[in-house]
Amino acid sequence: MIRHAADGLPIVEREKFPLSAVNQYLYCPRRAALIHIEGIFSDNEHTVLGSVVHGQTDIPGYETVRGVTLLRALPIWSERLGLSGKCDVVERHPDGSLVPVEFKKGKRRRFDNDDAQLCAQALCLEEMFGLIVPKGAIFHASSKRRRVVEFTENLRSFTEQAIEAVHRLIEEETVPQAVHKPQCSGCSLFESCMPEITSVPPILARANRHVFDIAP
Repeated sequence: MIRHAADGLPIVEREKFPLSAVNQYLYCPRRAALIHIEGIFSDNEHTVLGSVVHGQTDIPGYETVRGVTLLRALPIWSERLGLSGKCDVVERHPDGSLVPVEFKKGKRRRFDNDDAQLCAQALCLEEMFGLIVPKGAIFHASSKRRRVVEFTENLRSFTEQAIEAVHRLIEEETVPQAVHKPQCSGCSLFESCMPEITSVPPILARANRHVFDIAP
């Protein structure tokens, strides 16, 4: 039996990777590769604070507040996109609509990687429940403010392109060269990645290898 998604397209099953990889890839493709290809991960203050923020939402359960059912740590997946993971919270409203809510530790700001991660959750929910999820929300713990994210056609396309890029990255098993950016200093894999060294332009890297090659 052929299953179909909410848009009527047939679903082709493929190997799944964690939803979080979409965010990691858009933050830094090398970081995503180190985690999902090399199996390297370490914590720093940012990842620990993130875990604290997610502490309550990581416990599965539900409650109803003012007619809205809050589903915590809801497992989700997509056979078509090859994704699996969970939503921090999914709001089920009286009209049957679903709104995924992602919790972030920082202040209210817009980041493409966060919006794409939330949109990927919506794509999973649409496939699972056979309905359209037009919007979601990100709750920023530091500012205690909620930001609504509309799942526009542009965001959906951007998210699906990122998902395909992650699949290619994992299938090719190639760790991209580092690109040293200001955001590197806050990455928990800074010491493993060593971007100040590994971001050497390819032509210089080849020259270094040539200089230090030992003749047989």
